[in-house]
Amino acid sequence: MTIARQIADRIHALRFEDISPEALEWTRHAFTDTVGCALAGTVDAGPRILMSVPGVAEAPGPALIYASNIRTSVLDAALVNGTASHALDYDDVAASMGGHPSAVLVAPAIALGEMTQATGRDLALAYVVGFETECRIGRGVNFHHYEKGWHPTATLGIFGTVAAAARLLDLSPDITAVALGMAASFASGLKANFGTMTKPLHVGHTVRSGLFAALMAQRGYTANPGAFEHGHGFLDVFNGAGTYDVDKMLADWYAPLEAGGYGDPGLKPYPCCGSTHASIARMIDLATAHDLTPDRVARIEVMPHARRLPHTDNPDPQTPLGAKFSIQYCIARALDERAVTLRHFEEDAQFDPAIRSIMARVEAKPHPEISADGRYPWGAEVIVHTTDGQRLASRLDDYPSRGPAGVPMTRDELWTKFSDCGQLALPAAQVAPLFEKLMAIETIPSTAELTHLLEAPAVRSRAA
Repeated sequence: MTIARQIADRIHALRFEDISPEALEWTRHAFTDTVGCALAGTVDAGPRILMSVPGVAEAPGPALIYASNIRTSVLDAALVNGTASHALDYDDVAASMGGHPSAVLVAPAIALGEMTQATGRDLALAYVVGFETECRIGRGVNFHHYEKGWHPTATLGIFGTVAAAARLLDLSPDITAVALGMAASFASGLKANFGTMTKPLHVGHTVRSGLFAALMAQRGYTANPGAFEHGHGFLDVFNGAGTYDVDKMLADWYAPLEAGGYGDPGLKPYPCCGSTHASIARMIDLATAHDLTPDRVARIEVMPHARRLPHTDNPDPQTPLGAKFSIQYCIARALDERAVTLRHFEEDAQFDPAIRSIMARVEAKPHPEISADGRYPWGAEVIVHTTDGQRLASRLDDYPSRGPAGVPMTRDELWTKFSDCGQLALPAAQVAPLFEKLMAIETIPSTAELTHLLEAPAVRSRAA
């Protein structure tokens, strides 16, 4: 039996009744957080440019472009809403996947749910199965896959999209295996494009391609179900011989559930790369505990887990997106304001002279003691050397589940984040009802009841 067929059998094995309370709670939080991030993303330049491309979202269809009154094809809605979900790099993370698990699941599930008239239970089940799929494959290919330069959110997330679609479309395991084989050819995304609009476009492209694969396979289009293990297939081409473990990919699905905590999912309190979060939190901890101000700081040593630096060691970011991937910039903001917020990545904030002065005092290097092979790769230490000779340090080796910054996000904190994001795109009266609906996602009778609250007269822009 091919790997794709074995994965397909597992995709179709879970029932809604099998979802643990912990996984269901995470699913509620993930839908809420991802939709909130997408709403804020709709007013960002990347999704706005995407919407201006001839042909995008022009075909009639059942699926809503968030924060608009535009309904279009399922594929185009997934493309635009998926891109918006990741536009601000504010969406959740999962360590086992090595990326952002929910951006590639929520947007396509909602778009397809409108077409299939899915219930909230259907959406929740599709999400949990998709999350399991991308994380279990991740366990078999990471972290060689991640460190080689692939963007796992896209290259692994596409299989999560296919899994979610397979459940919503009620595909057979054989057809699901074909869709997975097709998706292996569609998988793409390079970390070289981090810090540009192309990174969130990876997500839009991935969710469109994953849905496309499922819909094509449903109609009889063919692909090789052996596309994972083939000598010229996904595993050998994307990873290379000897760098993956098929047994890990296939072992112990749902026992325990990745979405129940095993996949180490976490919500992001800061609107920037998750690899900066632990360091930001340590800097805020030091600034608060010792009443630090920039004039008291002579030098800052930032030492995260080694895996966090290749894409964040950027001492001279030239764009707001680049600043999201600059640990020096994020640390400077954390010291200066004891917070990192959306407004810190708008217009020319990265050129603020006061912040540039702090950045010049930040030295980033991998931590010499935090294990590169540990299960929790979010550790970091920040050491501040003050102008009067003090050495102040704050270190995180491990983190509670669902919080790469070091602390899980509470419901109140999630509401604050959601309302901040939602009010950028929706009428204020819709934001709180939408939050409550998402936080009880499994109870809604139809996807249309959810998207009704996502509709707005027109897509806004930051300039407006």
